[in-house]
Amino acid sequence: MRKRIFSYLQYVFFLGLGIFLVWWQLKSMTPSEKMEFYEALQHTNYWIIIPIAFMSILSHISRSMRWKLLMEPLGFKPKLSNLFSVTMIGYLANAAIPRLGEIIKCSLLAKYEKLKVDKLVGTIIVERSFDFICYLIFILITILIQIDTVAKHFQKEFASFSSSNNSAIWIKLTIAISLLIILWYLIKRIFKRNHQNVLIGKIIRFIKGIVEGFKSIKNLKQRKAFIFHTLFIWSMYLLQIYLGFKGMNGTHLLGMAPAFSVLTLTTLSMIITPGGIGSFPIFVMQTLLIYGINQNLGRAFGWLMWGVSTGLIVILGFVCLILIPFINKTADNTNPS
Repeated sequence: MRKRIFSYLQYVFFLGLGIFLVWWQLKSMTPSEKMEFYEALQHTNYWIIIPIAFMSILSHISRSMRWKLLMEPLGFKPKLSNLFSVTMIGYLANAAIPRLGEIIKCSLLAKYEKLKVDKLVGTIIVERSFDFICYLIFILITILIQIDTVAKHFQKEFASFSSSNNSAIWIKLTIAISLLIILWYLIKRIFKRNHQNVLIGKIIRFIKGIVEGFKSIKNLKQRKAFIFHTLFIWSMYLLQIYLGFKGMNGTHLLGMAPAFSVLTLTTLSMIITPGGIGSFPIFVMQTLLIYGINQNLGRAFGWLMWGVSTGLIVILGFVCLILIPFINKTADNTNPS
């Protein structure tokens, strides 16, 4: 009961944070800025949404196929139609309640394919751990391909930071770093002394599960296909942003390097708030400032990309939710046991 209440409170907090960010963005805009914001949306080639949506669907299909590869060592061979359906339903659930999608994905697939839920959860851990490693690599690539731009931006931010309040800021920064070091030391001691505690035991097992899950990739029969799908998924994410640049006046001259930066930061925004609501446009806006794009144009581009992605998830999620019982009912009728 207590765990369920905590989950609800966590959901309310993060959803509330997202709604607050939406309100704060609109509230903080002056009348002239709002006019520039709406003008940016009016001078957008909305036909560009079609290929962006197509690439987004391809990435979802590829993710479903990659998940199927992870199940092969377990002897599972689910239908791609079911994998795609539960993947989209999972995205729809995650847009409302963080991490609920993973539970629903495994439960629905286990129901329609007669599989074991616990083993499906293991494949999700492998997938998420691998994606996390890929994300870290992606951040490194983003920095390396535009090292001069990143260095200049941080030099500028550091200069403004150091000249604002002189010694007071440095004292606060030193205290903050010291507190982080002390906190890290205390956490290590707590984990070491209370390793038999139920909660700590679960955390330790979860971390070990991620490590073991990532190691299990070497047992895949089709490792090259797994790597291909991973690269394809991230390539589709990247190309959606790059193509989005070309559809809006003011961003059409931006190249692949800014697309890398936007993808890196917006991925983080999807973690902070459910579905990136509120935080997604802010992260896009702040990133594009580095490349000389004004706030209103950057905010408009962020809302456009978030709207396309979220709208597609909502539509496909609901369609799959309605169709999956009929798909499996038809399959049962054509293949009676």
